[in-house]
Amino acid sequence: MTRTSPGRWRFSLQHALVLPLLLLIAAVLLYPLLFSFWVSLHDYELTRLNDVTFIGARHYMELPQNPSFMNAMENTVIFVVSAVGLEFIIGFSLAHLLYQQRTLRNAYRAILLTPMFITPIAVGLIFRFLLNSQLGIIPFLLGKVNISIDFFGPQLALLSIILIDVWQWTPFMLLLLLAGLESLPLEPFEAARIDGASGFAILRYLTLPLMRPVIMAALIIRGLDAFKVFEYIWAITRGGPGEQTETILFHIYKVGFRFFRMGQAAAMGYGLVVVVILMAFTVYWSLDRLPLRLQARRQHQIRQQMQEQG
Repeated sequence: MTRTSPGRWRFSLQHALVLPLLLLIAAVLLYPLLFSFWVSLHDYELTRLNDVTFIGARHYMELPQNPSFMNAMENTVIFVVSAVGLEFIIGFSLAHLLYQQRTLRNAYRAILLTPMFITPIAVGLIFRFLLNSQLGIIPFLLGKVNISIDFFGPQLALLSIILIDVWQWTPFMLLLLLAGLESLPLEPFEAARIDGASGFAILRYLTLPLMRPVIMAALIIRGLDAFKVFEYIWAITRGGPGEQTETILFHIYKVGFRFFRMGQAAAMGYGLVVVVILMAFTVYWSLDRLPLRLQARRQHQIRQQMQEQG
């Protein structure tokens, strides 16, 4: 064998070892994506598979004129922005408190992380009975003090779903943000305290800028997961009352597997992908420019102070 033969053998062997994984990814991921895109370009209904016709981008063109789709997308965006925003605010506050807590930190952490380990369908069923206006213990106790609240009525149904998600997934945000706080260097904070910086100034000009990569990852990961909300809707409201809590994933399921219009459901799925990508880039761009905005604002404040003193 030549000197290069072993090298060539090792190179081809590496590719041969990776080939099964590539085939598995193609079978599990690539083929469904390509097939669903093909389905979205056809009038594909499960009740008449022998009459599939090519219609091009008609399903995509009809999405903005579909009131049920737009309502489901609006509900989903409201859900994601509200739930992830509340989870970040509460999770960061709890993470900051736990970071400063020196005693029983592990015990508090274990208690606060408990809701995250319950499956979403079980959480949905639990709150379905806890908040039920006829059988729920919480409306019963509120009725004792003459307070009547229909948690799953037209006005509060979506808010109730948002708060249920906040209850379960705030611990996930807490876990990521606490890990980020514990990985920050101590020297800048010690120097800021020696210089007499207040706690709010340290939080604003040190903690948040240094936590930017962790915050960005936490918001994007949790936001992508929140777009897939389905279990709460299925277990509690089934999209009702009316379409008040119908999220986009539940709507896609209803169109595809209840009405059997798989082509329209596939187009809705790709529409959701576009919205998710746009929101992810928006969050990334906003947080990526946050240090520059904070620095510019700080410089503006310094110039104003210098002008007042001069």
